[in-house]
Amino acid sequence: MNKRIDFEEILQIPPYSLDKEKKEEMLTKRLMELTEYHRENCPEYARILDSISYDGKNVRSYWDLPFLPVRLFKELSLRSIPQEEVVKTLTSSGTSGQAVSKIYLDKATSSSQQKTMVKIVSDFTGSSRMPMIIVDCPSVVKNRAMFSARGAGILGFSIFGAKKIYALDDDMKLNVEGLKEFLEKYKGQRIFLFGFTFMIWQHFYKELCRLKKEGVEFDFSNGILIHGGGWKKLVSEAVSPEEFRARLKTVCGLDSIHDYYGMVEQTGCIYMQCECGHLHASIFSDVIMRKPEDFSEGKIGEKGIIQVLSTIPESYPGHSLITEDEGVLLGEDDCPCGRKGKYFKVVGRLKHAEVRGCSDTYAAKFK
Repeated sequence: MNKRIDFEEILQIPPYSLDKEKKEEMLTKRLMELTEYHRENCPEYARILDSISYDGKNVRSYWDLPFLPVRLFKELSLRSIPQEEVVKTLTSSGTSGQAVSKIYLDKATSSSQQKTMVKIVSDFTGSSRMPMIIVDCPSVVKNRAMFSARGAGILGFSIFGAKKIYALDDDMKLNVEGLKEFLEKYKGQRIFLFGFTFMIWQHFYKELCRLKKEGVEFDFSNGILIHGGGWKKLVSEAVSPEEFRARLKTVCGLDSIHDYYGMVEQTGCIYMQCECGHLHASIFSDVIMRKPEDFSEGKIGEKGIIQVLSTIPESYPGHSLITEDEGVLLGEDDCPCGRKGKYFKVVGRLKHAEVRGCSDTYAAKFK
């Protein structure tokens, strides 16, 4: 088996520091190496590349590399390591009866995922760990088989928290007294909140509204919230990002709110929402908007199917994937927030795409 590709060099670069030309050079080299590595070490991936007559000599840049449909991880067991080197298997969310993706991690890839996430999120939160409120229930991380992607998200973001409390009990009721005590104990300190979009809306925001009407108010003006998971088919509950932020600020003073885009098939490489409301690709990853009619690369402002690329995956061939989401590339290297790289927005799921999302699996109970 070939020697592993070193990821540490990339980790030394600040996450939003490379301009288009430098990032393209780095990504092309890394992603081409990953493509060849997985071709040599994952027989199923090699057969896929052979079936499309892929020849690395024809690749000019990383946008020429082949991509796998993200749902292929539901149908095939794709790994580039021996079974005995698998230390963790991540599974995507799925409602009853749905197939789930299986992502096989070894120690190196698992470590790279965590280190990358720290680099990306710290650019928004700072490097200090903060008292943390998890807007979910404790049992979700105990029963990993039930909501594995949700549990993995909580565990992943927990590294940014010092002292932690769950905002909900296992009956999904708001822990009012526990939150009061927590906020009093850490009064004046910056508080980190994390949760999935639907959970926050259904069990946090709505309950805070009810309590406020009864004269019970919470002050989260020192808080920073990171949320993800999306709304997907929960159209009746969905609000715009602007309204989401405005409503939370009104009910509890929470003003610093960042959404993120990511998936279990590329854990670690998340796309954080900046202060301007744009999702950003770090140096560890990139997005390409593909035209649905021929999969050619779309231009800035054009809607397309989102292709995600990641420099992390070494234990499985997940470095270049075509998702089931549609997005619009908004610009590159010129976001007013000052971060370099592409920035974009997600506009929704492809029609007829299988419903999937960390929050949706749970939300299905309310339909």
